[in-house]
Amino acid sequence: MTVMSKNPAAAPAVQSGGKGAISIRNVTKIYDPGGVNVVAVDNCSLEIAPGEICMIVGPSGCGKTTLLNAIAGFHSITSGTIHLDGELLCGPDKPKAEQGADRIVVFQNGALFPWKTIRDNVAYGPIVQGRLSPVEARGKADHMLAEAGLHDVGDKYPGEVSSGMARRAEIVRALINDPRVLLLDEPYRAMDALTKSIMHEALLEMYDRTKVTIFFITHDLEESIFLGDRVVVMTTRPAQVKKIVDVRIPRPRNYKVLSSNEFRVLFAEAKDAVHEEAIKAFEAGERELA
Repeated sequence: MTVMSKNPAAAPAVQSGGKGAISIRNVTKIYDPGGVNVVAVDNCSLEIAPGEICMIVGPSGCGKTTLLNAIAGFHSITSGTIHLDGELLCGPDKPKAEQGADRIVVFQNGALFPWKTIRDNVAYGPIVQGRLSPVEARGKADHMLAEAGLHDVGDKYPGEVSSGMARRAEIVRALINDPRVLLLDEPYRAMDALTKSIMHEALLEMYDRTKVTIFFITHDLEESIFLGDRVVVMTTRPAQVKKIVDVRIPRPRNYKVLSSNEFRVLFAEAKDAVHEEAIKAFEAGERELA
């Protein structure tokens, strides 16, 4: 039986009256129901408050990305419902959500257009959507790049900047669309520890300005606690909520919190829950191979 630290329907009051509230209720996703019948997500429920940074951790292949893809509108769900600010994204009569600029995804692998400058990459969305003229969009792109510490890279191409700068520009490109939710799928996974620490601080600075709701998938427990308002530990496949760790470390945060006793206690609590599921995932893999 799944053990939960609290009712996942109770989201923290991070930003009263804000936008970006996600309600995941009894969601199940079955791949190839007429064939191999793989249950990726099983009766999963979670409430995410407007303006919350919700970190999702769990064993590889447990269904975390499946859930993100359902919110984004990339995959259908088999049953249950997902709402955004009270509006139905997907449910029984609408198994797949429509994709939209209100939910922007940043994946593990870079997605900047290599033939466009950083400025034109960032300005692309508002221009294509017709929300801003090219001049207005590029002006706003320059302003947001400067806020993100990228004031001198607008004329460069993605291949001419570091991976950290390119990834930061991707997040700026997402935020220029004023999304209600930012969906991040292990965006810093391939980065070294020093670059990752810089990216964490940059993300928090952008969050402090926008207060956008963030649904962030990661395998890095230190990352999840440093960034998040809550850390949601998922079970091995099929995904359900196993435990929710509330991170009550005040914002704004800096890396001094990593050496605090409060951080160490939260890290141990999350690690114990993840370790239990990692053992189950390993044993399941061994059985499948037997």
